[in-house]
Amino acid sequence: MTTVPPSMANPLREINPPKWPCPRGYSHAMAGTGTFVFVGGQIATDNAGRVTTLGLVPQARQALRNLRTVLAEAGGAPEHIAQMTWYVLDIDQYRAMLRELGLVYREIMGRHYPAMVLVEVTGLVEPAAIVEIAATAILPSGRPLAADDRPTSESIPHAQSSGRLTTEGRYE
Repeated sequence: MTTVPPSMANPLREINPPKWPCPRGYSHAMAGTGTFVFVGGQIATDNAGRVTTLGLVPQARQALRNLRTVLAEAGGAPEHIAQMTWYVLDIDQYRAMLRELGLVYREIMGRHYPAMVLVEVTGLVEPAAIVEIAATAILPSGRPLAADDRPTSESIPHAQSSGRLTTEGRYE
């Protein structure tokens, strides 16, 4: 088995069986230790929650930007992503746009290629969305989850400012 050891900044290592074809644009598996961050499916919404782009490539670009923004809020970066799942409405369109999607991916995420899953679906919750991207990241041990290590009512939808966050992550 071929493995790439993790650096001190990145808790992940690639796992690619040596007799298998070399993967392009993904890894067969990733392993690591640290703080897990599960990023829910991101679509091509703007800051107001509206889908404002048309087409697979522009929507993928915005969804990746949104994923990267959420991950940054947790103290992470693209190199901490262990797995991504892409949900697309048209897998043939995805295949036809693979070159352009690769360029957009590298523009937003760099040259880190986690384990990836691609799934064709018949629909997404937001009718205007044609791609949704979810991810699991592993941050290095001891890395803070946020700039001040505590979410604020402004950063949590529907949080009440009069409450306080308990050590178990609940509001009182």
